[in-house]
Amino acid sequence: MSEPNPPQLTVRAVVLSILLTMLLASANAYLGLFAGLTVATAIPAAVVSMAVLRLLGRSSILENNIVATGASAGSSIAAGAVFTLPALVVLGHWQTFPYGWVLAITGLGGLLGVLFSVPLRRTLILEQDLKFPEGVATAEVLKVGADPSQGVRLLGVAGLIASLTKLGAGSGLRLISDTFAVAGYAGRAIPVVFSFALSPALLGVGYIVGMNVAALMMAGGLLAWWGLIPAFAALAPAQDPALAAKLATLGAAEAGHLLWSMKVRYVGVGAMLTGGLWSLWSLRASLLSGITTGLAAARADRRAVADTERDLPMNLVLGGIVLFVLPLYALYFVVVGSLGIALAMAVIMVIAGFVFSSVSGYMAGLVGSSNNPVSGITISTILFASLILLLFLPAGSDKGPVAAILIGAVTCTAAAVAGDNLQDLKAGQLLGATPWRQQVMLAVGALASAAVMAPVLNLLLKAYGIGVAAHPGVEPLAAPQANLMAAVARGIFGGNLPWDMVALGGAIGAVVIALDAYLARTGAGWRAPILAVAVGIYLPLELSTPIFAGGVIATFVDRVLVRRWEGAALESARQSGLLVCAGLIAGEAIMGVVIAIPIVAYKRADVLALPDYAQLGQWPAALLFTLIGAWTYYAATRTTEQRAS
Repeated sequence: MSEPNPPQLTVRAVVLSILLTMLLASANAYLGLFAGLTVATAIPAAVVSMAVLRLLGRSSILENNIVATGASAGSSIAAGAVFTLPALVVLGHWQTFPYGWVLAITGLGGLLGVLFSVPLRRTLILEQDLKFPEGVATAEVLKVGADPSQGVRLLGVAGLIASLTKLGAGSGLRLISDTFAVAGYAGRAIPVVFSFALSPALLGVGYIVGMNVAALMMAGGLLAWWGLIPAFAALAPAQDPALAAKLATLGAAEAGHLLWSMKVRYVGVGAMLTGGLWSLWSLRASLLSGITTGLAAARADRRAVADTERDLPMNLVLGGIVLFVLPLYALYFVVVGSLGIALAMAVIMVIAGFVFSSVSGYMAGLVGSSNNPVSGITISTILFASLILLLFLPAGSDKGPVAAILIGAVTCTAAAVAGDNLQDLKAGQLLGATPWRQQVMLAVGALASAAVMAPVLNLLLKAYGIGVAAHPGVEPLAAPQANLMAAVARGIFGGNLPWDMVALGGAIGAVVIALDAYLARTGAGWRAPILAVAVGIYLPLELSTPIFAGGVIATFVDRVLVRRWEGAALESARQSGLLVCAGLIAGEAIMGVVIAIPIVAYKRADVLALPDYAQLGQWPAALLFTLIGAWTYYAATRTTEQRAS
């Protein structure tokens, strides 16, 4: 850096960051409701920042880092919102998403996440040997960003391809199908289903998370759809004749989805719960170390601390936690109508929020923010909160599931933001940034993202529907985590949670954990994180298959790049593929939000649809998806020479 103290928290950086985080939060809200996944947004934000700030005059690497820090909050706030708040619609507590409630829950949850992460920075970033992959990648992008124009072009072309594909698919022109599916019966009563969502965004997600995680998700999906569903169908005549009779009236695809919704998704719940509890136990020493080290640093003389080591003061952190919990306590009281129960909810939320923010920060350092198992963390929170609230509220209470979801919503948002904050602070540490400035910027980004969540969620709800189609002929957004959390909370208070399926999932989770421990002891290159398998069990198969395809492409691309480059040049070359896939994700997600506008305005799902004779079906869609995959490989391997040179 040419300047001894380059600018960081400038007005133009803050404004640009706010605009980017609102856009990226909207895109991730759609992606989360559609696929149950969100992806980190710091890298595309960094590339856009370098290009835009250069047009406005000279910019510093730390100023661009501030833009990326604030903009990255969009994915975290979106995750906290879409994984939990639609459950209140599913439960019938909300008919739409009230602006004030959504802003308060996600905004205050995000601010708490920033504060919870402050005492963990030293241990998880400075003392622990964690990768923080997105943080390192963001720093590398900013270091080699002498000419960001190529990166912007990659983002733009990929975004255009994905947005046009989305426009031509089922919710838009209906020129091509959204899904390629084949289903049939093995014998007379065992459904076998193969389905593939023709989604550039999911291809991009698979590329970013990598082959290891993508393959585990696919393994979970195959276990569910080619193992558990056929087994349950074969056992149904003896164990549940009524279910067997129902299945006999359905086609193979419908029968498979019925068994998935009634049984298999709860197996995924059990696996996620096991994974969440195992993560807590595994990290117990790191959590204690992070807290004690952070408190010790806070007592040190700040005047003797270098600018690159200054966090927000601990007295401000503790005071802020109290200040932000008070309005949440008031919201809880409005729901339950009891000061004592509201206090219990607030205490559970603070404890769970801090503990799971610590887990989230560690997992972000281990596998990255895009792979962070925030949904598993939240399901564990809702289960724990529901069991505690049963001590205060009667079984069958309508308030109980709502109260548990509200606790989970704040915890989920705080955990997602905490993991993201530590990822950004890792990038800042590599670049020489000031931690407290980044923490302030992430808080601003969290509030900006929270401000757009309710309008975006209401638009998507009215256009597509959540779980149930909003209009005839439209494909509803699955919102898998929210539906799952509603089912868990309602099942505990209603006494009808299928504990046998949850127990089966727990047993599967224990086996996967044992396998992962064996792989760790033997130093294997592959690992088996249980939450990746659990998500694969829970998601519909058509979402896991394109993610796996993206992981396969990433593997072949990396083999080519490793032969060509090494060291810093290799890391620079790898950024092209990441930017292409970030563009695929953003383009499809943003177009999904745009398409929702005319659907809501005209109250017709087919408002953009072409005549029936112009609709080509699933085979041309499969060909187009193959071409997009081939182009992704080409762009990731052929455009790297300039970036790495």
